[in-house]
Amino acid sequence: MMPKLKQWGVSAVTIHGRTRQQRYTKLADWSYIKSCVEALRDSTEEEDMPPIPLFGGGDVYTQQGYWEQLEQTGVDGIMIGRGALIKPWIFTEIQERRDWDISSRERLEMIRKYADYGLNHWGSDTLGVNTTRRFLCEALSFQYRYIPLGILESVPRINDRPPLFRGRDDLETLLASGDSRDWVKISEMFLGRAPEGWTFTPKHKSNSYDPEEANG
Repeated sequence: MMPKLKQWGVSAVTIHGRTRQQRYTKLADWSYIKSCVEALRDSTEEEDMPPIPLFGGGDVYTQQGYWEQLEQTGVDGIMIGRGALIKPWIFTEIQERRDWDISSRERLEMIRKYADYGLNHWGSDTLGVNTTRRFLCEALSFQYRYIPLGILESVPRINDRPPLFRGRDDLETLLASGDSRDWVKISEMFLGRAPEGWTFTPKHKSNSYDPEEANG
């Protein structure tokens, strides 16, 4: 397929190293992405055409992994999805080429900004607050999977389930909770008390806490 892209008028390509059917059962195949890069480069060079940018994606969770895949596969850039949902500060790590042992207070400040952005966008009326709360809880349903660097023996793979652990302070422990009721409590720090009967259920089943017991 790669040699045909120019004929179809394609100006850029993004490839994920895992199929839709695989979902998260396997790690992304970056060797496949590399072979696509090579095939595309060869086809454009043979026909003396301008290069077509190709971006890869899949399981990039650390700044080291980002730079390694960029150098080893020859992609023009990398798209980051789950890595940014779990660890929104990954872009700072990539830019500064360092692993950030972020504190619970720094993480809470990011959550506060998220709430502020939501209120600025959707408004501070009842509908705006409830919409912001729902999006914030959705974000927290990913972010709780982050395991602080300061208590790790090694950096986990993105597909690894987070083990139970006690944080270095109570806030860090709260941020690691997979219980949707705790995500609502965190939202109340910035959005006020949730309305009576307000519930939350994550859209993605992979991170729901206990479908029978969680408040949502």
